[in-house]
Parts: sequence; C-alpha cells; structure tokens
Amino acid sequence: MSLKPATLDLEHFLPYRLSVLSNRVSGAIAQMYSERFDLGVTEWRVMAVLGRYPDLSAGEVAQRTAMDKVAVSRAVAGLVEAGRVERDTHDDDRRRSVLRLSAEGRAIHDEVAPLAIAFEKRLLDGMAAEERDVLFRLLDRLDELELRAEADLGAR
Repeated sequence: MSLKPATLDLEHFLPYRLSVLSNRVSGAIAQMYSERFDLGVTEWRVMAVLGRYPDLSAGEVAQRTAMDKVAVSRAVAGLVEAGRVERDTHDDDRRRSVLRLSAEGRAIHDEVAPLAIAFEKRLLDGMAAEERDVLFRLLDRLDELELRAEADLGAR
C-alpha cells in the first residue's frame, strides 16, 4: 500500500502567503525608486537599514533584513561602487568593516523613505486602527514563534 503524497494547499500555507504578499508590496514600492535611482529591492533594503542603523557590518545588515549574505554583499558592493554607501573600519576593531550612507546615499534615502511611508499609509488606510494594532501584534508574535521554531530545528 503506497501512501498518498501530502498536498500543499498554497492558499492556506503561511510561508507562501507571506512571501507572495511581501513580493507584491516590495514590488509596488520598488516602482517608486527603481527607475529613478536605479535601485533594486535588495539595494533599497540595505540603504533603509543603514539609514536607520549606521555603522553596521554587511553581516549585521544581512541579519537585520533576514536576507542572504551573498545578496547583501553584492548589493553593498554595488552601492559602494555607485558612491551611495561608504565602507570604513571600525574604531575599536580595525579588522571589522562598517557601512554608512554617503551624502548621496542619504539624499536618496531621504527622498525614498517618505514615498515608502506614504505607500504604507495608503495600504493600511483600508484597515481600522484596531485591525492595524492586531496585525502588528500578530506579526510580532509570528516573529517570536518563528525564532523559536528555528531554534528548535537547530537543536535537533
């Protein structure tokens, strides 16, 4: 007797739903900056993180964004070459490289960030304030649970 393979109901599979939604939202925001500033989603995410948290290493940027280290390294290299990000050594540890937005990168960041915030506002305006509160509480809770599940997998 052979077992019937499990059917993955993608419409009710959380990782798939979150990925599709994230890709659609990121793609919509990317339309605002990709042509004008020749930025991809990964490059913008790196710039957004460095705009909020300057002097991070590429590894720390990858950790904060949960993006692949290779993709982050590639984005950082392109941003450095384009003069949008500066790479320097850490004051306390000369072996550690830190990143920050250049003046040009800061100007781009300061132009794109309000557009991204306005897009988020338009998106969330379709929800009542209570729904937005619940959404962000649930996202925080899912983040907690995912970290726990990931730790459980690592412990095996």
